[in-house]
Amino acid sequence: MNMSTEVLSIRIKKELKEKAEKLGINIREVVEKALEEEIKRREEEKIREVAKEIIENMKDVTVNEWIKIVRENRSER
Repeated sequence: MNMSTEVLSIRIKKELKEKAEKLGINIREVVEKALEEEIKRREEEKIREVAKEIIENMKDVTVNEWIKIVRENRSER
């Protein structure tokens, strides 16, 4: 797995940085974890939006039509 990194420069309140250092908080780890969690949240949100759109677009498709489409697609492979 490629673990290349990028340098990210941000400005935070001096007081926050000092408190984090005093408490032994690894700022990089905290920021990285928060970013990973936000990315996951947004990806899940996007998936939900796409799923809702698919459901909305399929509301008029009957079960028999759906079965026919699935079977046709299976035979194409």
